[in-house]
Amino acid sequence: MSPVPAEDRTLLDFEKGLILGLLIGEGHFGGDGKQAHITLRMHARHEPLLRWIFTKITGSKIYGPYHHGGRHYFQWMCRGDSLKNKLIPLLLSTPHQSLDPHTFGRFMEMLGQYKTAADMKAPLVPPGPTEEKNQN
Repeated sequence: MSPVPAEDRTLLDFEKGLILGLLIGEGHFGGDGKQAHITLRMHARHEPLLRWIFTKITGSKIYGPYHHGGRHYFQWMCRGDSLKNKLIPLLLSTPHQSLDPHTFGRFMEMLGQYKTAADMKAPLVPPGPTEEKNQN
């Protein structure tokens, strides 16, 4: 039996969570004036992680390595059909809004500004845990 190509495989919850976490912590939600894009710019030591995301979000791209201003980094970018058909639906299927309202607001602002997903609405995804006290 041959392995299922990445583009035909549903992401595991862990994979969705890792991608969401990276975008919340390090992502940029914006555009170039013509089309929306989501980018991650990370030190070159994180190249394997960026290449992993590249394999999970088909149609995305990696640029670099770049060396300037004392920095050494790669940039992962998702735009166009890959953004509209893969990454936006993935992000809308997570509890992004309740986990980090600030970055969710930036994401929604990008969607509105670029009319990237006019027909897509943020679903009511159950919020994450609300317990303030760690029980461990």
